[in-house]
Amino acid sequence: MSQEGALGYAEHGWSYEAILGHYYTGTAIGQAPTGARVRVLIGKHVKSLALETYVRGVVAAEMPSSWPPAALEAQAVASRTYALTAHAGGSRFDVYADTRSQVYRGADAYTPQSDAAVAATAGQIVTYGGQPAITFFFASSGGRTENVEGAFIGALPEPWLRSVADPFDQGPLHGWHVQMSFHSATLRLRGRLRGAFRGIEVLRRGSSPRIVTAAVVGSKGRTLISGAELASRLGLFDTWAYFSVAGGPATTPSTPPGSTTPGSTTPGSTTAPASSAPAPVSPPAGTVGGSGGSQGPAGSPQGALGGAAAPS
Repeated sequence: MSQEGALGYAEHGWSYEAILGHYYTGTAIGQAPTGARVRVLIGKHVKSLALETYVRGVVAAEMPSSWPPAALEAQAVASRTYALTAHAGGSRFDVYADTRSQVYRGADAYTPQSDAAVAATAGQIVTYGGQPAITFFFASSGGRTENVEGAFIGALPEPWLRSVADPFDQGPLHGWHVQMSFHSATLRLRGRLRGAFRGIEVLRRGSSPRIVTAAVVGSKGRTLISGAELASRLGLFDTWAYFSVAGGPATTPSTPPGSTTPGSTTPGSTTAPASSAPAPVSPPAGTVGGSGGSQGPAGSPQGALGGAAAPS
């Protein structure tokens, strides 16, 4: 579930049941086990909480309490379900109290609006085939969610975690643009780069289409890398990214938006990654850049790499 998308659906009159049914394909609303508790890792200590008490401390920590009731109610059900299905700490605890699972702030997060959403959905969880179904959610999808196996390395396909359109998602990271120098990209890709940095070649995209696999192109060869690792190393906001090379005031796109074919790997016109780091005033023999939403030029002088992305 995209939280920004849930906001949009709520503003267009959708109920929380309809919102959840859209994001979690083929699911139904069921009931949590009676007396369910959640073990939360807070700092170095594990605290056991009644499920409803825990959810009260999550909803307004994850979503602004000023948002429409249907969005808050969808968040309450998703958070309740996630708490019962995540198993982040194995036998020791169920969830972290931060973004590794979902944010829990205890009584500091209580608001009349979020408490009302929790009460209105008391005990309700998302189920698939009668069983609790893990409910991954995030701030923004960039316009489309991704299949779970395309989002998490090693994840198995799940019938309720399929890519769906997210037309009302218009969050602050719906579109973004970043760029960096070839030198900065070289440092960030250390250990994954063979020879001098030449760019990034996208090999496979998912359904969104986020990058699943790519190749780091160097003067001495190519190295395969996952989209998740690429985004992490380069500081991208998401794996939904497109790259281009700027030479003077112009740019040469690599893999254009909507394409799943790799771009050119010719030095000087190849693709390269985006980063949150600004390009230097006088970039050395090329600058790497990226942007989100729709493809646009990375207007760096002396040769630059630019990219487009539609992040989540």
